[in-house]
Amino acid sequence: MNAARILVFAKAPVHGRVKTRLIPALGAAGAARLAKRLLDQTLRQALAAGVGPVELCASPAVTHPDWVGQALPPGLATSDQGEGDLGARLARAARRHLDSGGDATRRVLLIGTDCPALSIQHLRAAAAALDECEAAMIPAHDGGYVLLGLRAFHPSLFADLPWSTAAVAELTLARIKALSWRVWVGAELQDIDEPADLSCL
Repeated sequence: MNAARILVFAKAPVHGRVKTRLIPALGAAGAARLAKRLLDQTLRQALAAGVGPVELCASPAVTHPDWVGQALPPGLATSDQGEGDLGARLARAARRHLDSGGDATRRVLLIGTDCPALSIQHLRAAAAALDECEAAMIPAHDGGYVLLGLRAFHPSLFADLPWSTAAVAELTLARIKALSWRVWVGAELQDIDEPADLSCL
């Protein structure tokens, strides 16, 4: 299995700015505490998977005061997500590490921190799938995805998508197939976005 860089997208776990859809159930402080726990778990799993370097793509950058007092594990690279919608931010990070005319062994796994069920085994399976396929996806129960793995970049996978809707995974898979890329699709997982999702914790 070739190495894959895991790019973890996360907001600083600040009261009132993260997990806002969970505030009615948990309050602002509780939602921020959960966001911190999910971030910590995701980073631990990513580092323990041993599939390649792990990079926290942070919003805002980790030099911002929002991250003061937020302990991050050693061995972690960091970058700033930058501006734009989710698609623009994902595309920017993926493109930074993938070059269609460059090293064919470059791979990335794009993940968030909303899916506590995303395990070391899932990360390893997706990374291994990129030895045979140009893309790998683990869909989310709500129609999005919890992981997108790539060994090549194409802007169509991120542009003009209805983010945070039930159509994201289906549309992304259609665009992957339109590129004539091979794709591995893992079993659907539950992420934690709405109060009803809390029963899965």
